[in-house]
Amino acid sequence: MLNNTLHKNQGGFKMGLRIQNNIAAFNSHRNLKTADAGLSKSLEKLSSGFRINKASDDAAGLSVSMRFRSQIKSLEQASRNASEANSMLQVAEGAGDQITNILQRMKELATQAASSNTGSTDRTNINSEIDSLENEISRIANSTKYAGSSLINGSFGGLSVSSAGNLTGANGITAIDVSNATAATSYGVTVSSVGSGAITLTDGTNTQTISLSALTGIETDTLDFSTFGVKITANSLVDSAGGFAASSLATTATSTSSFQVGYENNANNKITFSLADLTAGGLTANVDVSTLSGAQSALTTIDTALDTLADARATIGRTQNQFGFASANLSSTIENLSAAESVIRDADMAFETVSFTKNQILLQAGTSMLAQANQAPQSVLSLLG
Repeated sequence: MLNNTLHKNQGGFKMGLRIQNNIAAFNSHRNLKTADAGLSKSLEKLSSGFRINKASDDAAGLSVSMRFRSQIKSLEQASRNASEANSMLQVAEGAGDQITNILQRMKELATQAASSNTGSTDRTNINSEIDSLENEISRIANSTKYAGSSLINGSFGGLSVSSAGNLTGANGITAIDVSNATAATSYGVTVSSVGSGAITLTDGTNTQTISLSALTGIETDTLDFSTFGVKITANSLVDSAGGFAASSLATTATSTSSFQVGYENNANNKITFSLADLTAGGLTANVDVSTLSGAQSALTTIDTALDTLADARATIGRTQNQFGFASANLSSTIENLSAAESVIRDADMAFETVSFTKNQILLQAGTSMLAQANQAPQSVLSLLG
């Protein structure tokens, strides 16, 4: 192969012809590889639309971009949470509106019954209608649900244990789950003596007994009292303690509910609110207008119930407004984070097109020059005659 180089000889220079190493071809090949790699990157970016397609493209940028993407996904779900919460509150508001109409009708009937010109027979009929309206208030409150969860009967938010008696860790009870139980219900609990390890639960009407597995050390067993929607987790201490005295377990409704409207686990990323008990009992709207004095007292009672209902509906309304602003802020945040993530990770298509065109031309030129460099050594054959 030919290598046209100048080398010093007795104070002058002369050109040497070498065929072992074609430096011109090596140089052309190196530049051709560089152009080909650049063209491949341009094609990758143009076809994917991303500037960063793998960690080696920009390790720091990829890390920041991944964090942004995670936050954006979380915020998108938070936005859906806010929308669903608003829809849920609208269901509660619709029921509250109808209960308002019922209370206003009850006020009208009580006013009629509170007048001496209303006879006892008519007052009895009015009282019957009011009784029906009270039942309707409770029926609406108990049947108003969203995704299976009651909203305005006092049980919104879930259940918790209000009293566990002897069901403690010292006696081998490690956990109590009442999420599927009935609110404001008390259960009698008894534990058998050593060896059996059976726990019995009763609500006064139904009884269910479940035996523990043979437990040692820190092993636990979860007993599912499906009749009552209660689960009790116990360990070997239940047996070693020799059972314990009859106890009681009581549930209570947790009226506060929390909705996640951000990507962090703190109070600033949650909206918490309560929904009032709008049953006739919760509103204290149970009245008796069968007598003149009862009807007159009912006027004050119904006014108080209307005030309670107005406060409950005001809570629903302001919470809806809060979710509305939260939703708008989430949309803005998602937009801004998406823009920030786009700057880091997305490809500038105009710039990449310029780079693609440059590398395409360099690849074609490099290919041509490599062919020329490979042919150059053939000129040495003329020296061989």
